Amino acid sequence: MQSQEHWETVYATKDSHSLSWYQAHAAQSLRLIRETGVPLTAKIIDVGGGASTLVDDLLADGYTGVSVLDLSATALAVAQRRLGAQAALAHWLHGDVTQIPLAAHTYDIWHDRAVFHFLTDAETRRAYVDAVLRSVKPGGHVIVATFAEDGPLQCSGLPVVRYDPNALHAQFGAPFALVRHLREAHQTPHGAVQQFIYCYCRKLGS
Repeated sequence: MQSQEHWETVYATKDSHSLSWYQAHAAQSLRLIRETGVPLTAKIIDVGGGASTLVDDLLADGYTGVSVLDLSATALAVAQRRLGAQAALAHWLHGDVTQIPLAAHTYDIWHDRAVFHFLTDAETRRAYVDAVLRSVKPGGHVIVATFAEDGPLQCSGLPVVRYDPNALHAQFGAPFALVRHLREAHQTPHGAVQQFIYCYCRKLGS
């Protein structure tokens, strides 16, 4: 099964509230986004945002430039139905982050919780980093969360790559300065605990 087919099946057959990565509120992500100090008009992209509630809280905060990108059209539809009329306040992008043509130097904040760790081959990871380099503004903020080195080996039946903060930052390399990192013990809807790390970087340049 191709990855897009996999995720369409996941979201078509399961309640999004029951999925292991579900959060009623993406507290760590929200905290890091708020701490960047960007204005409410900043361009923010939530990569793999799908059915995530992060967009709800960003809109509630008053951010006006929120985009949500996901490989699954079904996942995006879940969020749009949940938001109702407010869905029109966000920009919805359907596609593969390693292939979709994102406009150059567009985003002030790139956010990804739990997409990058699914990229298990070096070529795909390079394509992802190239997308960040191309689409994030110089001086922009990059927040990426993955399973920590003591996190799960699989998610949704797929293998993942686990990281410590230095290893995750090394995937992005010299064009990005690591500002801070933190851990999160995420409790799944079924009571399991998954260890995440969040790396917050700045894209260098002026």
